[in-house]
Amino acid sequence: METIILFAPLLGAVLAGFGWRFIGEKGAMWVTTGLLFLACLLSWIVFLTLGDAETIPLFRFIESGSLSTEWAIRSDRLTAIMLIVVTTVSALVHLYSFGYMAHDPQFKHGESYKPRFFAYLSFFTFAMLALVTSDNLVQMFFGWEGVGVASYLLIGFYYKKPSAGAAAMKAFIVNRVGDFGFLLGILGLFFLTDSVRFDDIFAAAPQLAETQLTFLWTDWNAANLLAFLLFVGAMGKSAQLLLHTWLPDAMEGPTPVSALIHAATMVTAGVFLVCRMSPLMEYAPEATAFITFLGATTAFFAATVGLVQNDIKRVIAYSTCSQLGYMFVAAGVGVYSAAMFHLLTHAFFKAMLFLGAGSVIHAMHHEQDMRNYGGLRGKIPYTFWAMMIGTLAITGVGIPLTHIGFAGYLSKDAIIESAWAGTAGGYAFWMLVIAALFTSFYSWRLIFLTFYGRPRGDKHTHEHAHESPKVMTIPLAVLAVGAVFAGMVFYGPFFGDHDKVNRFFGIPAHHAEASAESHGEAGREEHAAATEEHGEDTAVATEEHGTEATEAAAEEGHAEAATHVATGMAPQGAIFMGPDNHVMDEAHHAPVWVKVSPFFAMLIGFGVAYLFYIVNPALPKRLAENQRPLYLFLLNKWYFDEIYDFIFVQPAKAIGRFFWKRGDGKVIDGSINGVAMGIIPFFTKLAGRAQSGYIFTYAFAMVIGIAVLVTWMSILGGAH
Repeated sequence: METIILFAPLLGAVLAGFGWRFIGEKGAMWVTTGLLFLACLLSWIVFLTLGDAETIPLFRFIESGSLSTEWAIRSDRLTAIMLIVVTTVSALVHLYSFGYMAHDPQFKHGESYKPRFFAYLSFFTFAMLALVTSDNLVQMFFGWEGVGVASYLLIGFYYKKPSAGAAAMKAFIVNRVGDFGFLLGILGLFFLTDSVRFDDIFAAAPQLAETQLTFLWTDWNAANLLAFLLFVGAMGKSAQLLLHTWLPDAMEGPTPVSALIHAATMVTAGVFLVCRMSPLMEYAPEATAFITFLGATTAFFAATVGLVQNDIKRVIAYSTCSQLGYMFVAAGVGVYSAAMFHLLTHAFFKAMLFLGAGSVIHAMHHEQDMRNYGGLRGKIPYTFWAMMIGTLAITGVGIPLTHIGFAGYLSKDAIIESAWAGTAGGYAFWMLVIAALFTSFYSWRLIFLTFYGRPRGDKHTHEHAHESPKVMTIPLAVLAVGAVFAGMVFYGPFFGDHDKVNRFFGIPAHHAEASAESHGEAGREEHAAATEEHGEDTAVATEEHGTEATEAAAEEGHAEAATHVATGMAPQGAIFMGPDNHVMDEAHHAPVWVKVSPFFAMLIGFGVAYLFYIVNPALPKRLAENQRPLYLFLLNKWYFDEIYDFIFVQPAKAIGRFFWKRGDGKVIDGSINGVAMGIIPFFTKLAGRAQSGYIFTYAFAMVIGIAVLVTWMSILGGAH
């Protein structure tokens, strides 16, 4: 079944890309879409019926020296989660594209572009599935690079637009920077473990934590260095700060591409990588601290930039960048299940927001500036409600202190509580709460500017605005179901009782959930009951922040992790949490003010957006004029592009010009031209003068030649 899921999109891509002349445009579209829906159906069956983890070998892959790899499918809970995310969103994007790409203004009438587009979509899906089903790092790198190639083709799909070509090149080049770090990490792991198989690397993780590795003329802790290098690859793919600049420019591709790449697939590959490598990450505390810091900073940075963007797709793109920061914070503090929880829920509501934005753009004849929208909720009601549900999900609307709410409410709060527990209420926690406030503001700003107020911009465009066809609204309805219910349905397996999380991810009893917030005897009795219930033998009481909290550190509870360390065996389960990792337990017992802080941040963001864009629409302009430097700083995305242009692009161009003008033009061309036009004609003229036509001249030359030869032979003969 997993094999069909993996190769069905590849078959569709080949048939559509190379055989569309035989099966026709419609045939190419239906074949690719049908195979994706088949893969989606099988993925859900795998997810719902998943038993024990297994590896399904397919064929030998690369053999070179001691490197022996095979193409195999690693079937476990992490893989199953990614399968449903990738295939569900991709299948719905394929269906949605029937309507969105029906009459693309970038192409002339009669010009065939649909088979190419659908082939690229299917190839992208295959590469992503190859990445998430991989059983070793070489196979993963193949999928990693395949996704990069496919994203280049899709972002630059409108090849007649110079801006699309430039955006595709930018995405490709920035990702090469990250991929170089990823490749160094793979090489380092192979150097130290003589294997690229996950199980071998995971088994060696405790030894890597005690190994020193020389890199860049100094010694590093191997586990920290290699975990950091792998994360550099994740930074590129998942658009984390410093390697994020390609993401907003990638909006040059068609909107369905944005939904596919930026909602559920390519940008989540980095999060998946960190979670997959959790057995290594748990032994690399410095690397995970950096991941936490950078994730929190990215969440804050992208949220601030999203506040002032005017292109509807760029607002959602920066939102994606910010939400990915949340996921990395969860992974950085060691709650990998919460990272995957948000990855799952985010896929539903972010894909819906992108496709909803595409529906708005379709209705407004490809106008993307929100300043030219307004009053559209009556014109496109289905799209309005889809976007409204997506906004309620991403801003985190729910009932405080319960497990009832939209998808983003439960998954985002899980991460914020984990950040509080993992950093003792430090930097990451506060950055995420502030980012939640900003997320609420820019999300409601998008809704109010687009669907409320009076119509702005071209009057003719507004008069002809119309709802999208059913082939575009049905995918929105399906994603809306996920945006509403995914959080409530999957809260337990991803962030609920620790035993339930362990069972869901296939982890043997590792540490039972028995930490209890206590104040005096009542707390100790509650802890004793939990200890007895889980069969634990010992408990350790700790005192922190003036309140007495109890935690169980059971002998049986950490047996699996201890066995992993002692025997050098790969840990069981899709994710691994070290013996000292109690962050999830502590997050469950976070104070009430921590649990409700994102809810109140959401309310403040909504209130300010309502004041600015409904009550007094003149306020934003006045504020922008009063705070001009800050407004320009945010509008220009903290000037990262300008800084990179000054530091990297212009010097590279200068070096290129130097080698072109001086090196190629003057030295190489000059040398060739000098030889061809100066030296050779000079000797040619000399040779021409010797051709006198008189016999005595030639006889004299022969005599001179014989004399030279006799002299030479005499000297050589004398030498011997």
